[in-house]
Parts: sequence; C-alpha cells; structure tokens
Amino acid sequence: MSSTRAILRQFGAALRAVLVLTLVLGLAYPLAATLLAQTLMPARADGSLLRAPDGTVVGSALIGQSFTGSDGRPLPEWFQSRPSAAGDGHDAGASGGSNLGPENPGLVAAVEERREAVTAFEGVDPDRVPMDALTASASGLDPHISPEYALLQVPRVAEARGLPEGELRALVGRSIEGRDLGFLGEERVNVLELNIALDRWGS
Repeated sequence: MSSTRAILRQFGAALRAVLVLTLVLGLAYPLAATLLAQTLMPARADGSLLRAPDGTVVGSALIGQSFTGSDGRPLPEWFQSRPSAAGDGHDAGASGGSNLGPENPGLVAAVEERREAVTAFEGVDPDRVPMDALTASASGLDPHISPEYALLQVPRVAEARGLPEGELRALVGRSIEGRDLGFLGEERVNVLELNIALDRWGS
C-alpha cells in the first residue's frame, strides 16, 4: 500500500511538473517573446516584408528573388540578383549551396556559362564581371549583390527605362548598405529594395 502511495505521489509530482512547464515554456515564454519582438522590431518579426509603391507585398528583404520574364530570361529593366543554387526563382524551400569545390568541373563550367551570359546581357568585357555575378551564395537565397555588380548594371537599366545614367548611379549609391558595425562583412546592395526604389522613382 505504501509503495502504491509513493508511486502515485511521484506520478502526481511529475504530472504537475509537466503541466507547469507546458504553461511556462509552451505558452507564456513564446507569447512573451512574440510580444517583445512585435514591440521592439515589428518589421523583422513579421518577416522583413517589402512593399511596392502601391502597398502590395512583393517579398522579403531577407530572401533574394529573380527578376525574369515568363520565359525565364532576365528582364533588362530591372537590376538582377546573383545566381541561385536553390533552383529557379530563389526557391526558399530548396535553400542550399552546391557544395562543389573550386576546381570541380561542374562549378567551373557553370561559372564560365554565367560569365558569358552576363557579358552578353550587360555588354561588358568578361574581365569586368564581379565574382558575385558568377557564383551562388551558400544559401542560394542571398538578397544582396556587391555595389560593383549593381553599378555594372546601370547602363543597361538606364537604357531599358530611358533614365539618366548619372541619376541611376546616384540611386545605387544611396542603396549601398555599409559593413555591419562598421567592419564586419562587405558593403552590399539589396536588389529587391533597389528595384522598389527604382519603381518608385520611375513611376
């Protein structure tokens, strides 16, 4: 009888612990974290969503996307993102790099194919093509390109839209994000944000 009571006491204590921890860690903590995030940084908590000039959500500042036509070809009136290893359209469900080494024949061939495509599309010398125009990021979803790649695209976008090249260069300059904390990483341009600014300016 005493052993049965002891087992019931232990069971009751375990059940109470499960209920308390479920309430604290399963409900109270997530609600508090959500409330704190929504209060301190609502845009980030909601996915860093970006909107077109008409207010329509067009994507996230954290995920790259393609600016191509229905045939899959890049549209000349938009700044283009870096290549993606996550399939067509920077598929967030297929995030990941190719994991190919720098001397892998497949990677070398892909880089050369991209170099030819960028050279033809931008009308520039092959030696002027920046590395981020030729290689995909580790995630395949990088929303940024280098300022060099953005500036390389200015003549083509200006011609396609009939805009002054100098003013378009200035727009790219205003879109450059600095290094984190002033020394971490590289300067970069968020392509979707730049294209939204371009759309807003050109409309």
